[in-house]
This record gives sequence, structure tokens and C-alpha cells, in this order.
Amino acid sequence: MNIDLYQVDAFASKPFEGNPAAVCPLEVWLDDALLQAIATENNLSETAFFVPTESGYQLRWFTPSVEVDLCGHATLAAAWVIFNALGDSSEILQFQTRSGQLLVKREGDELAMDFPAKTLEPLAMHTEVAAALGGIAIEELLISDDIVVVINDASLIESLAPDMQQLKQLPGRGIAVTAKGDDVDFVSRWFGPKVGVEEDPVTGSAHTSLAPYWATRLGKQTLTARQGGARKGALSCIVEGERVIIKGRVAPYLKGVITLPKSN
Repeated sequence: MNIDLYQVDAFASKPFEGNPAAVCPLEVWLDDALLQAIATENNLSETAFFVPTESGYQLRWFTPSVEVDLCGHATLAAAWVIFNALGDSSEILQFQTRSGQLLVKREGDELAMDFPAKTLEPLAMHTEVAAALGGIAIEELLISDDIVVVINDASLIESLAPDMQQLKQLPGRGIAVTAKGDDVDFVSRWFGPKVGVEEDPVTGSAHTSLAPYWATRLGKQTLTARQGGARKGALSCIVEGERVIIKGRVAPYLKGVITLPKSN
């Protein structure tokens, strides 16, 4: 059995920026263990698999260790493959996922994803979180599915060196550290050792929490953002009530074929 594989850089204007994702188009679903094995072998933060349906596509995402409920950059990557490599002429793609229906549409040279916004609540674990992040001073500590750590100095974001074992002991899916930006509205980094991703360069799903937070704090609905440490990517967000529109570009990198043994 052969499966096509595309690797593209999401939230990137050219290769070697943004967040790499693998995308595997399927005609029918394979066994879950095989999907996980492929994602583990790819060893990227996410591998996206999709199958066509009557109304669009069913989409799933796997890290090297688990299936996840929502992934932004791999959704952007999957949409780019469907539009550009597979030639789907639709203006809007409908994806059925574990997080409900997600829409992606073309907007010039960008793709725009329509995701549900997440609500943040205060988290009273300042000492534990600060220790895991190397003793950083926390301005505000919140949680949705991710812990959101707000700091008041954007220059500290890039030098963060968290203790991954301590991060694994914290609640939530992952940890987003964010600050008001200088040349963009806000910056962030995201760490997810509990789901097999020590650092994700650009995490679209995290912006379903970050964008509403910064929209309220900055008093604006349209925001520019940058995420990453050594490797960075750019995105823009529009907060529309209970939805967040997340926009970005995709840069193609490679196309290959996965060859599976007949026994599978």
C-alpha cells in the first residue's frame, strides 16, 4: 500500500519558516494504530489525515504520541494540499473534526480558518508555573485547554528554556507564554511535552485562547501575531464573537510516498 505524503510549512511565506506539518490524503480510514505509527515515524509536531465526505472532508490530527482534538497549523496545511495539490476548486472547505465543523477559505495568498473561541479562567498555580519556566515573573496566569502565561516583557519570550519534566506535571494540554509585541500585537511560544511536542513553532489552536485575550486587553478585534523561538511564523487573527478567524500562508516543502508492508 502506498500513501501520498506532503510536508508543508504553515504560517510561513517561504520554506524553513513557520510550522512544518505532514499531510496524508486517504480514500478510507486506516486503523488508528497505523495512523499513529505513521505520525510517530514522521516525527513532526502534527500529521494530518483526511478522507472525502459528501459535504467536504473528515480531518484528524496526530502528534508523534497521541491524537489531538484540534490543530490549527495542520488544518491550514491540509487545506493547502486540498486546494493546491489536489485541485479542489471550492472557495470554502468544510472539515468535520473532533472539535466540530471547521471552515477554511481562500483569501488571496492566505488561507483563513474559522475556529471556536475558547474562554480563559484564572489559574492559581503561579509558583509551580514560574518554576517550570525558569523563575520568570508572571503578570497573569490563565487556563482553557492550555495554560496561558502572560508576561510583561516580550524580549524574554525568545530566551525561555522551560523544564519539560516540570511542565508535564502541570494541568492542561500545553503551556503558551505570551506578551504584548513591538512590531506585532502579541508574541508567544507554546510548549506541549504532555502530548509529545516539546515546542510547537506556531500553534494555530492556541490562538483560539490568545486572540480573544489580546483582543479584550488591546481593545481591537483584528490582531497580528508572531510565535516561535529559534523558528518563527506569522499569523493574523480576527475575533468575531465566539469565533476566531486565523489567517496564514503556507509554503510547500516536499512530496513523497509512504510505502507500507502488505501485512498492514
